[in-house]
Amino acid sequence: MWHAMPWLFYVSWGSLPLGVSVRQQTLPLILGSALVAVAAVQCLHVNRTLRRSIDHYLKRAEAPRRDLAVSTGLMIVVLGLVLALLAVDGVEEGMLTFATMFAVMPYGESLAFAVPIRTFLIRFAVIDVVMVAASAAVGIHDGRLAGTAVVIAFGAVISLLSSRCGAWTLSVMWEADRAREVEARLAVAEERLRFGRDLHDVMGRNLAVIALKSELAVQLARRGRPEAVDQMVEVQRIAQESQREVREVVRGYREIDLAVELAGAQGVLEAAGIDCRVSGSPAGLPVPVQSALGWVVREATTNVLRHGDAGRCDIALAVTGVRTTLVVENDGVPEVAPGGAGSGLAGLRERLAVVGGVLDFASCGGRFRLSAEVPLPGSSGEAPLAVRQPERVEVSR
Repeated sequence: MWHAMPWLFYVSWGSLPLGVSVRQQTLPLILGSALVAVAAVQCLHVNRTLRRSIDHYLKRAEAPRRDLAVSTGLMIVVLGLVLALLAVDGVEEGMLTFATMFAVMPYGESLAFAVPIRTFLIRFAVIDVVMVAASAAVGIHDGRLAGTAVVIAFGAVISLLSSRCGAWTLSVMWEADRAREVEARLAVAEERLRFGRDLHDVMGRNLAVIALKSELAVQLARRGRPEAVDQMVEVQRIAQESQREVREVVRGYREIDLAVELAGAQGVLEAAGIDCRVSGSPAGLPVPVQSALGWVVREATTNVLRHGDAGRCDIALAVTGVRTTLVVENDGVPEVAPGGAGSGLAGLRERLAVVGGVLDFASCGGRFRLSAEVPLPGSSGEAPLAVRQPERVEVSR
């Protein structure tokens, strides 16, 4: 639309009226031909400048200052030729209105995109004053001077409104496209984070159990004990289960059964020689709550196996009012310098935050305590719980 406007004014307000109103004399014909030629060049240059001005308005490029300077020069030449025709009485005086509008409209379109509105209005005010003074100098008087001023002001307003209104619509559409692109990138990034978090949580415990049972099988095999075969069969089962779970992670459909996770954690820890006590039942808990706390059980079990030399681990599940609390506490934690949370606990924070839960963990006196609280869905007056971390953390997990 914007690229067609200069040519529309060129034909309807410029070349056609000029061809009718120019007197059939040598000098007027020369000036008229020059006016038509320069005006055509002006339209071509305005089309080029428009592209860069629109890019500047959309904040995708710098302002085309050099092109605007050339456009200003071409407009001055066109207006000068119009005044020259009037000075030699080579055109009817009524042509002044058409030619003035024809000269300022294309220039105004390209300028409206490239400069602030205040600068635009100041420049056109200067053009208006100069054109009125020049018209008076070549003998235009009375109401025709006021008409010239009104025409330039009208052309400025029309150029500004048509350009800026259309450009605002264009910018909204462009921002919407960019927002969709950003949304797609964020979705990809979120999926990558989900996959990495799920893969860590799924494989962390299973690999720890595989390593533990493999070591046990080696020791039994060295002693010639037949139980070594049973341990390797269990390793094979866990490996196959890990393959299935990884496929579910890739598909994104994995849900956790809290009862199964509690039983599995107790079995794995006791197989490692750790006295594990589980209290509480997850029966009746909503699936999202069970899934979130199931991941907590997995990560806590992995940490007990990997870190320290635990001899006892207590897992307590309790439903109090409108929230569910899971506490995992174990001994055998070495005294180390304070550290931050590892990627596993960071992943748990993210999972619990989705359901409005909170994760706390702390080490004190050789014991490590991890607790998670999740509000039950539909509880009235419960704002989502913030994720917090106590200041007395002394061990990196």
